[in-house]
Amino acid sequence: MSAYSDGVIVALHKPYGVLSQFTPEPGSRWRTLAEFGLPARVYPVGRLDADSEGLLLLTDEPDLVSRLLDPERGHPREYWVQVERVPDEAALRRLARGGLELPDHRTRPARVWRLDPAPSLPPRDPPIRRRQTVPDAWIALELTEGRNRQVRRMTAAVGHPTLRLVRARIGGLTLAGLGLAPGTWCNVARTAVLALPGA
Repeated sequence: MSAYSDGVIVALHKPYGVLSQFTPEPGSRWRTLAEFGLPARVYPVGRLDADSEGLLLLTDEPDLVSRLLDPERGHPREYWVQVERVPDEAALRRLARGGLELPDHRTRPARVWRLDPAPSLPPRDPPIRRRQTVPDAWIALELTEGRNRQVRRMTAAVGHPTLRLVRARIGGLTLAGLGLAPGTWCNVARTAVLALPGA
């Protein structure tokens, strides 16, 4: 029997403008997870910044949270990123090969590819800022690490600031496969989570 057999694991499609926590920050304009009717005593497994969207796992099992967040047991996370301007092959190679010098570390190798056509996503509220004279593009980044604002810092480092950021997949769990609209959540099969590396 699994040590995690009695706990709760849920997946939430976190909307833009929501902190990955239940307690509001004094003076903050951001909403919190408290408004989504989530089960009692669940904790986020990692975080998404308030200005990012997408798949967020939560559980009431502290040991599972710790194991999934262990940097030595990194599991793949896929992000869909709308960036300013259209990255060329050189920019994509720099993102993929790792070794980008960010202020607190060097990035690990990643998988990177263009998303063309752009992914089908609900409109963001509020919409992203757009400049009529500057094109944009969508790319996918698959990382096995999750430093603070890492994706945004990576795309900025290669000259393509992030406009919109959506976490589309954690391991084999996807927003599309779970059928989650922004602000909705569902229970996740324990076998799917325990199949993640490090679980």
